[in-house]
Amino acid sequence: MGEPAFDIAVTVLGSGTCVPRLERSSCSVLVETGGRKWLIDSGAGTLRRLLEAGTSHLELSCLLYSHLHPDHTGELVPLLFATKYPEGVSRREPLTVVAGRGFADFFTRLKAVYGSWIDLGPEGFRIIEMATDGRDHLRLHGVDLHTAPVEHTPQSIAFSITGPAGRRVVYSGDTDTSATLAELASGADLLICESAFPAALKTRGHLTPAEAGAIAARAGVRRLMLTHFYPACDEADVEAECRQTYQGPLTLARDLMRIVLA
Repeated sequence: MGEPAFDIAVTVLGSGTCVPRLERSSCSVLVETGGRKWLIDSGAGTLRRLLEAGTSHLELSCLLYSHLHPDHTGELVPLLFATKYPEGVSRREPLTVVAGRGFADFFTRLKAVYGSWIDLGPEGFRIIEMATDGRDHLRLHGVDLHTAPVEHTPQSIAFSITGPAGRRVVYSGDTDTSATLAELASGADLLICESAFPAALKTRGHLTPAEAGAIAARAGVRRLMLTHFYPACDEADVEAECRQTYQGPLTLARDLMRIVLA
């Protein structure tokens, strides 16, 4: 028997950071909804995890980027290079990238280095930039994407993805405490939220488990998943810290974990 019908399915491809680890690839999440596959961020290890999750890079409809740091964009170049080769193997439709303002310039600079190796041409690749100074909205392939700026870099945005049946997933990207993230996540079925460091190692631009929990509680989300763990998180009681501020259903992300929202 196959998997029951779902509105949105989420597979964690990378629950880690820039620190290389066997058990945690860098940041990446696969979202399946509306009959299409959406990849959010593509840090180191993403392409291998994608295969382990049973998906080819050629099946991806859209790439969503929360910001431009290497642990979130590191496998964009390999993904595009793989898409061009071998000859005779091609995508069924153009690949769309959705990211904050500044991505087009970033990609122009990448092409200055890699040239035709990553150039899919205007018929095979397009970029849609979202506002970084306020909320924004895009309807793409029958799916509603809402974005909001968060507290990390000038290009940083969080994503809200609403499936055809109304289930909604919010992905924080990297952020410090953020009122706009709480507003974007209001009432979401699942908030995938970074929780990079335990409280004892609080770092500017990132959340602790308790801070992530406070955002989830304020937003009234139905389920919280913490992710983007630096190694110090494995030595701390992340769940206990989060429970200081959030009492709802809680999941600690691990690579290849899958959550289905029916």
